[in-house]
Amino acid sequence: MKTTRKCRALLSVSLNLVALFFSTTAFVTTYWCEGTQRVPKPNCSKERRHNCIDYGVNETDQSKVHYSWETGDDRFLFRYFHTGIWYSCEENIHGAGEKCRSFIDLAPASERGVLWLSVVSEVLYIMLLVVGFSLMCLELFHSSNVIDGLKLNAFAAVFTVLSGLLGMVAHMMYTQVFQITVSLGPEDWRPHTWDYGWSFCMAWGSFTCCMAASVTTLNSYTKTVIEFRHKRKLFEQGLREEQTFLDPDAFHYFRDRSLQSISSSVDVYPGHGGGGGGGGGGGGGRGKLHRGTPSTMDLGENCDSLGEEQC
Repeated sequence: MKTTRKCRALLSVSLNLVALFFSTTAFVTTYWCEGTQRVPKPNCSKERRHNCIDYGVNETDQSKVHYSWETGDDRFLFRYFHTGIWYSCEENIHGAGEKCRSFIDLAPASERGVLWLSVVSEVLYIMLLVVGFSLMCLELFHSSNVIDGLKLNAFAAVFTVLSGLLGMVAHMMYTQVFQITVSLGPEDWRPHTWDYGWSFCMAWGSFTCCMAASVTTLNSYTKTVIEFRHKRKLFEQGLREEQTFLDPDAFHYFRDRSLQSISSSVDVYPGHGGGGGGGGGGGGGRGKLHRGTPSTMDLGENCDSLGEEQC
């Protein structure tokens, strides 16, 4: 049983550690959502000759009109962007690298409160995961007493379940804020196409591992309690059978002792009657009758108390 408990505890610790790693990675990265943004192509220059609109080289003569044959989506660039909880980064079309902006500033003012709640829930989610992981490690490596191990197991399960619920709420609130920002956000940021990224998948994977760890911990606690109850029931049943086996011997022992005391009390009185002289025959006879009455009464009382079979 001890080996099985160790295996279950090790599995819970592993799942909690994976959940903690996934949640922390998702929280600090900016790939919750990614896609493309449609932006107008810049003018061509000596440094930029591709993905630009060429209006001609001679731009000093204002009387000349230059035309561009690019129409529709050909006049736009589709730059890549990715967004996290803290920042939204997009490709820099005027140079190398990326430009990042605060996603909290991009969100509509009516949704910033919900976004901050999501951030706070994510922080609490990670903190409770750390607490649950610490309790599980303490129960696995430093708990020699089974009762103390069960207490640590129960507290770890409670903290892990609470962290999982907070993580689920945080992920759902962020999803809601992002979808509203797509519709009501700034014009220069609104995505043309978008989808959820690997950080979002890691966040929900963290939630899945967290709930699996909590279920494993609760299962370990419940199974250990059931095993102890079963062993206690077997112990009590064996003790009851042992008492049932010993009761007839004790009954026969006390019955024999009672019969011996009755027989000894009956044998004493004839000896006293025979010791009297011949001259005291009448007095002796009266004395024997007088002494025999209490003996007869005691014998009757003992017979009544012991039952017909013993008498």
